[in-house]
Amino acid sequence: MVFWNRMSAALSVAVVLGFSSGSAAADSWFSGDWYLQVGAAGFRAPKFEGAKGHIFSASPLISLGRAGSQVRFTSRNDNMSFSLLDVGTLRAGPVGKIVWGRSSGDAELKGLDSVKWGAEAGVFAEVYPTDWLRIRGEVRRGFRSHSGVVTDVFVDAFQDVTPTVRISGGPRLQVGSAKYLDAYYGVTPAESARSGLRPYKSDTSLSAVGVGGEIKWRTTDAITTSAFGEYRRLMGSARDSSLVRQRGSANQLMLGVSATYRFDFTM
Repeated sequence: MVFWNRMSAALSVAVVLGFSSGSAAADSWFSGDWYLQVGAAGFRAPKFEGAKGHIFSASPLISLGRAGSQVRFTSRNDNMSFSLLDVGTLRAGPVGKIVWGRSSGDAELKGLDSVKWGAEAGVFAEVYPTDWLRIRGEVRRGFRSHSGVVTDVFVDAFQDVTPTVRISGGPRLQVGSAKYLDAYYGVTPAESARSGLRPYKSDTSLSAVGVGGEIKWRTTDAITTSAFGEYRRLMGSARDSSLVRQRGSANQLMLGVSATYRFDFTM
């Protein structure tokens, strides 16, 4: 999963693409049937990573892929990815994420340096040990917003309770490098003097564990709606940060709903 600050709306983009085989490999890569799914999510989430207070916010949802792509399961936690390897029970390839900035205008962040917006890029892999379980891992390196490395692992069991309703959920885990955690949880001596927070230097550690779930309803052939929730408990250097201990909370909860509309087209 991801949290957002007061001034920015998150962008969640999932790109699911595949490669053809045999004689189809000679065709234009862009030709064929595609779909574009657009919508929005509204949610109540912490004001920033490690915050005690919450805000209501919204984010656009965009998904692009080939019609007929045989992807068994997708989650709102999945960052935009491109499948270079797809053998049914195993998919892998590059992954990317837009990282929004954190303004120091909030009262709890007064005196701290702002975090610039940026991006993360890396690789993902997901496996299906059974027909109802997916394990996905992402390892991403930050650019501009931070220069660290973050690893996310999502485990989701999923079940179609009716032909149009699917429930899913499972544990989450995150590990952050010292540079990643320092960008969001570190407090330099200069920041300490301005903010009143104790100086704090982060180390590479397990940064969060949690659980998330979703109920997804295919309302019509084109419209899909969902209700979702996720709880994270900050761990290690994130939990021990003076920002979290003095002004925030290690308990992070997000609840929301979403709706998307699917357009089919041919190129």
